Amino acid sequence: MSDAAQPTAAEVRAAAEAVKTALDRHLAAVERRSGEDDPAVYDAFNQLAAAAEAYDELLYDRYDEVTPFEIPGADDSLPPYTGPEEPSALSVLIRRDYAVAEPQRLMAQARRVEAADEEGEGVAASGTVHGALGLLFGEFEPDEIASRHKEFGLEEGDSTLWVTAAEETAEPGEWLEAPFEQVDPQRVVCRFDVSAVFDDEFDDDLDADEEDLDADEEDLDTDPEGDLDGEPEPDPDEDGEPARLGADRRGP
Repeated sequence: MSDAAQPTAAEVRAAAEAVKTALDRHLAAVERRSGEDDPAVYDAFNQLAAAAEAYDELLYDRYDEVTPFEIPGADDSLPPYTGPEEPSALSVLIRRDYAVAEPQRLMAQARRVEAADEEGEGVAASGTVHGALGLLFGEFEPDEIASRHKEFGLEEGDSTLWVTAAEETAEPGEWLEAPFEQVDPQRVVCRFDVSAVFDDEFDDDLDADEEDLDADEEDLDTDPEGDLDGEPEPDPDEDGEPARLGADRRGP
């Protein structure tokens, strides 16, 4: 950014004061909260996030410096819950993505289904990938396919599960024409996400921790006063494997 476009020191100071004010308002809203999903707390949170983000940008533009704050994006959280306090019905919405990693394996599994179906007639649907998918998803429950996806030549992608609250159960056939069209994010009770991106973030943290451990070990090995026996410390155990992470849920 050119010098002419840089914010002034006074603008940066004003942004810092705005963060302090927003922080006080957020704390006051939390102290006065009327329930778990108080909209006043949600609004104060958004104001604090916006003020912190503005300050961070001005600080960087003026001084080439950053803050330790990580501001969540709008897509990282759900709006405050406005559904019934005591819902009498619920809907579970699930999306699971797969890649067709082994088409031949997929079609072989579909042929087994066809062979076991004594009433099967006409042209075999297992001869195409889309026909095989139709056979397998018609034969097996989605949860079974999820647990056995490798057997079907599929590779898992991202997945998400949303639980939404309702006043009453929908009438039979009421939403079948457009089942996901009228999902209200403000009626989402909870959501659970699974993505490889969480694995990557966890692995990055793990790599950073291992680098710190290696640095500590090197200091111990080279420091004559680091070990009373004069022997280097043993390497840390690196056999543990991180578990796959799942993510959820609502915003504040």
